[in-house]
Amino acid sequence: MSESKPTCPFTLAVCAEMVLVDLPIVERVSRIHELGFQVEIWDWTRHDIQALEQTGATFSSMTGYIEGSLVDREGAERLVETARESISVARRLNIPRLNLHGTGLDERGLPVKPVSQLTGSMWIRAHDTLNRLADLAHEHDVTFVLENLNTQVDHPGVPLARADEVLELVASVDRPGVRMMLDLYHAQIGEGNLVNLVHRCAPWIGEVQVADVPGRCEPGSGEIHYPAIARALNDIGYRGTVGLEGWASGEDELALQRFKDAFSL
Repeated sequence: MSESKPTCPFTLAVCAEMVLVDLPIVERVSRIHELGFQVEIWDWTRHDIQALEQTGATFSSMTGYIEGSLVDREGAERLVETARESISVARRLNIPRLNLHGTGLDERGLPVKPVSQLTGSMWIRAHDTLNRLADLAHEHDVTFVLENLNTQVDHPGVPLARADEVLELVASVDRPGVRMMLDLYHAQIGEGNLVNLVHRCAPWIGEVQVADVPGRCEPGSGEIHYPAIARALNDIGYRGTVGLEGWASGEDELALQRFKDAFSL
């Protein structure tokens, strides 16, 4: 009796900012779509939204603000203001999830306003700001997802970076319009113990992002055993989106196939 062919129980997405980078962005999006993946984009202000609409691609997520911060009053006002602008674009592209960080990032991924220590008042401000965003999410039928980042390699000085902090904050808000963008690449660098982390975050996951360590390339290029992560996600009953937010270690389409294989059970 032959074994059944592995299938993927998750929706797979690919970040168009990081693969097929020799192609113009609209061609990248179209090719990712042709290969059967959903598409993630970052800062929508850099793109021709009408051209992206015309690709016919299904988009998984995008950056949900232009400027601002969760942790200070002035930054929070700007974040909520630009989140409103982002929602209008998300609705044009039928994007369900809008990605957030503790503070705005520049083109190198560094915080516009670095934070050396998270204070109690910053935590309260972040909680209040996420509640305001949850109201927007309810009004417009979208979900804001707060991403954990690593501060050791890619994003030094970002507040609310660790997955444990993001989990605690999102759980304390406890609103359906605010969830985690659980990035396992960042979590491996910052915390490790990924299978346990997946189980702890289960009720609060809005989307999962992946890349391998070191190098931030596709699964199978580094130290993370992603088939075990796939089994853990399956064990918690997760049936949402897993997005590759990483570079190709070699040929792009081979990297995308390796990503798909890692999440097939």
